[in-house]
Amino acid sequence: MNKRTYVIGIVVLMVTVLHVNAQVSNGLYRALTDANSARVVALGGLPLPVHDGDLQTTVFNPSAISPEMNNQLALSYVGDFKLGTNFGSVQYSHTFEKTGSFAASVQYYNYGNMQYASESGYTDGSGFNVSDYAVTLGWGRELTDKWSIGANLKYAGVQYESGRAGALGVDVSATYWAYSNWAFTLAARNIGRQVYCHELNVNDKWLPFSLDFMASKKLNHLPLTIIMGYKDIQHWNKLYSDPLDLAGYYDPITGQYQEPSKIAQFFTNLGCHLVIGGEMAIGKNLFLRASYNYETHRDMGVPEARSLVGFSAGFGIKIKAFQIDYARSRNNIVGSPNFLTLRVDLSKL
Repeated sequence: MNKRTYVIGIVVLMVTVLHVNAQVSNGLYRALTDANSARVVALGGLPLPVHDGDLQTTVFNPSAISPEMNNQLALSYVGDFKLGTNFGSVQYSHTFEKTGSFAASVQYYNYGNMQYASESGYTDGSGFNVSDYAVTLGWGRELTDKWSIGANLKYAGVQYESGRAGALGVDVSATYWAYSNWAFTLAARNIGRQVYCHELNVNDKWLPFSLDFMASKKLNHLPLTIIMGYKDIQHWNKLYSDPLDLAGYYDPITGQYQEPSKIAQFFTNLGCHLVIGGEMAIGKNLFLRASYNYETHRDMGVPEARSLVGFSAGFGIKIKAFQIDYARSRNNIVGSPNFLTLRVDLSKL
């Protein structure tokens, strides 16, 4: 199979799954949608069009899997101390000469101990656990010095008290390394559906599918890489009716809904699809990162309260065979999770 057939096959598969998965998922399987590696979070939590051998980027972008990641190990921890939740992941990559490069990862989300309570709020102190997890095996191959492709096979599960569910999914992506330090990635994530469900009331069995287009540009005269993304291509309309009416669209006297103008609706929808970020190198071993997600700011912020909801920031430090990355993401006005990733090149130890 030649290189052109590889690329055409990836594109055809992405277009085919658009019709099947262009719908709202059941909301389960958070481990498939939330990033927990520090660098990915700091740069927007989407497939990153970068090619620097960083194992962190492979969970969302399998076309980033490359021989430079051979024998790398990455450990990530996420803690939100106000909410009492903590997440973790382990990643490892190995390259085989004939078949390509592989990356495996295990993600685990623990939401803490929940207490049983009656309808009146009475609790006897007994509780139960709530958790999500995902296991991923990814493959990537560089077709030319300009093209790379990849795919992830993943299994995700949830355990909510006595309720359990599991699902199988696939990611496919392709990355093009253009001239003038441009890079472009098209990624179709979470193609699949639920395979079993026990004691959970779930009607929609589809996974939270997303088709994302990403671009990056490394500036010529400044050590800065700009990351730009257009997410959820398959679903344009991001508007919804807020029952709390925080934006004040209902007239308090007449009770009538004052619909925003068509122009306002267009730019709101457009903004909810866009993510922008940047990574600046301070020397060879220190990196500063930041990003902004307007949809998170709109959905999780409060109009009357000024906040940094939607912003993420972090840094990375390289020390010989080690790289330490930290990020803090402002997802709501209450809590800001802390992300810590340790990446080790075992070949250099």
